[in-house]
Amino acid sequence: MKRKHNYILPTIIAAALALGVFVGGKLHFNDSPEKLFTTNSKKDKLNRLIDYIDYEYVDEIDTDSIVDVTVNNILEKLDPHSVYIPKRDMNEVSENMKGDFVGIGVNFYPYKDTISVIRTVTDGPSFLKGILPGDRILMAGNDTLFGRNLESEKIVEKLKGERGSNVELTVYRRSEDKTFKVNIKRDVVPIKSVEAYFMMTPTMGYIKVNRFAESTFKEFKKALKELRKQGAKKLTLDLRDNPGGYLGIAEQMADEFLEDGKLILFTKNKKGKIDNIYATDKGSFEDKPVYVLINERSASASEIIAGALQDNDIGTIVGRRSFGKGLVQREMELGDGSAVRLTVSRYYTPTGRSIQRNYEKGNKDYYKKFTDRYHNGELVSVDSIKVADSLKFTTPKGRIVYGGGGIIPDVFVPIGTNEEEAVESMDSLGFLSFFVFEYLDEDRSRFNDVDEAEFVRDFKVDDILFEKFVDYSVARGLKMSFYDFEDQIKLYLKAALAEQLFGANIHAKIKGSADAMLKKVLDLDRPMIKQAEADKIEAIN
Repeated sequence: MKRKHNYILPTIIAAALALGVFVGGKLHFNDSPEKLFTTNSKKDKLNRLIDYIDYEYVDEIDTDSIVDVTVNNILEKLDPHSVYIPKRDMNEVSENMKGDFVGIGVNFYPYKDTISVIRTVTDGPSFLKGILPGDRILMAGNDTLFGRNLESEKIVEKLKGERGSNVELTVYRRSEDKTFKVNIKRDVVPIKSVEAYFMMTPTMGYIKVNRFAESTFKEFKKALKELRKQGAKKLTLDLRDNPGGYLGIAEQMADEFLEDGKLILFTKNKKGKIDNIYATDKGSFEDKPVYVLINERSASASEIIAGALQDNDIGTIVGRRSFGKGLVQREMELGDGSAVRLTVSRYYTPTGRSIQRNYEKGNKDYYKKFTDRYHNGELVSVDSIKVADSLKFTTPKGRIVYGGGGIIPDVFVPIGTNEEEAVESMDSLGFLSFFVFEYLDEDRSRFNDVDEAEFVRDFKVDDILFEKFVDYSVARGLKMSFYDFEDQIKLYLKAALAEQLFGANIHAKIKGSADAMLKKVLDLDRPMIKQAEADKIEAIN
């Protein structure tokens, strides 16, 4: 089963931190304190302190929580990106980075007091058994899944299981006013990192990647292959809001655009050891126009791709300055089911620039400097981005690029007004989606005979639906000039409807028609088209 996740903007996740220092045996309480602490081992010292508290302290203490707090405090002194993953979170984190899990394959809302299906995963277990949008799942075997105190985590536990195992669902279908049972065999369900792809023009493809998981490169190659079948000779790669992920996946993706032997990046560890990563001859989209979209929440692996292309004079980077994370983490197990992702090296773009922002004044200052971007004007004007001349680098073709705090795009696109961003947030945070779910749930039959092409071409959000949304929003405390943004809201409502009726690709395509960065890409591409046509005429003559 796949949950509908909400994301808060700006996405700054300074996760809990940890250090794997708890090694060794139990205390020998016959030893004197002097003897216990004659060792020079810092690890042993901390172990013994925890054991003293565990065995000797006057009150009962949850030493696991002390360990978590202790390692968090220790790692806070290192860097903002060394993160601790407690045992309770490891499964979800691992699934997210692996790119799949075993379940029944539905997106759902805990709606009122019942699990309500938004959509089934195409060709997934529930899809193949005929579960429909709007169905309510009441029972999983003998476990009741309705009630006022539903917890998503508990629901997920009941619906997940071993691959090939069966679960009998009791389902209520509101449209037919009937309850029925269905046996579903659990199977692998993808957590897509290629969020959407479609053709922007007859020759321009678009791919949106939301993270770099184990499955991302395969998803990317599949999307690219499909777009090329549809005529894509150019590509827009959307890495906005992408916080990164596996370094190796970013390397593979960058390799698609770079010729054999081109430097993608290099890393350097504390001992000064340098590892260079070069492109291979496997690239399938070399020598073709590519536009990479980034913004202030594009980080890590996203910046590796943008930096590799920019420093090799390939493609065009469009958007706003990226986050500025140039540290590489390695995940290390701590032996009790938890793990630490510890920073082990820095990475540098091909020209030698580090894009890591300064964190010498601590994590609080580090993230404050990021949020300051929303107030100092740099999201509105490229001239407000302050960079030091000492961080200036030159690409092979003589272009000036800068290090020291993110990738500065080749073409700047300002952020929208506060209210434009508020409308965007209503979509990204799921507010529009929830309204649309309720609207569809009133009478799903109204769209029974509408196919995807017809919906895109002919459907218009009328004033009645718009007014319903305004009333819905006001009743929930939202205050904004709805009528000043009527066209944008209507477009987003149409996109949200399309997502629940037809899927993520059509949602992205509809929204894309009003996307400032996509409009900028098309503006940039028009002169290239004209030049190509002129070259073709000259060749004929």
